[in-house]
Amino acid sequence: MLPNLDVLDASPRSRRRRRTLIAAAITAVLAITGTVVAITVSGGSRSGTLVGTCDIGPSAQCPGADLRGANLASVDLGSANLRGANLSGANLTGANLQGADLTDANLGLANLTGTQFGHSTTYRTDNANLTNADLYGANLYGANLTGVTLLGANLTGANLHSANLTGAYMSTAHLYGWYSGIIGYPASPLPVSWVANNGALHN
Repeated sequence: MLPNLDVLDASPRSRRRRRTLIAAAITAVLAITGTVVAITVSGGSRSGTLVGTCDIGPSAQCPGADLRGANLASVDLGSANLRGANLSGANLTGANLQGADLTDANLGLANLTGTQFGHSTTYRTDNANLTNADLYGANLYGANLTGVTLLGANLTGANLHSANLTGAYMSTAHLYGWYSGIIGYPASPLPVSWVANNGALHN
């Protein structure tokens, strides 16, 4: 049992000191609570969560949404409208983006490890559209890009190791360097002077 401090010291000075300490404690609790809420909104985004103006989930309508740095790991954004969205630096590890429209989206430096953009078969017509998407420096390790449209997409510095590019449309994609460890063969034609062989994409 805590001692009764009023009995120990009931002087006005002591009471003022206790009131000051209590006020400081309440302020600290409110600050911590606010921080937790902020983290939940900006860094703990999950399916069914409102991030900015975007309601995260299948068939989400989020054209032009600002999702920079958002934690969208393992979310289901299948068939979502993300045209022109800013997803730079976002964590989309293991997310489902099959059928999503990412035309003109910015995915620069995003973590797309294991992200599902396409289906296991190339004849599906609901694969993701990444036309003109900025994938500069994006980590696409193990991503499924089967049958995905990458026309005009910027893949400069992107990590495509273990990514499945079977049937991907990338004739006008912007490529640079040597991409090793890829799975499958993109659809013909490839960008001028580029070839895919022995698990590598190079010029």
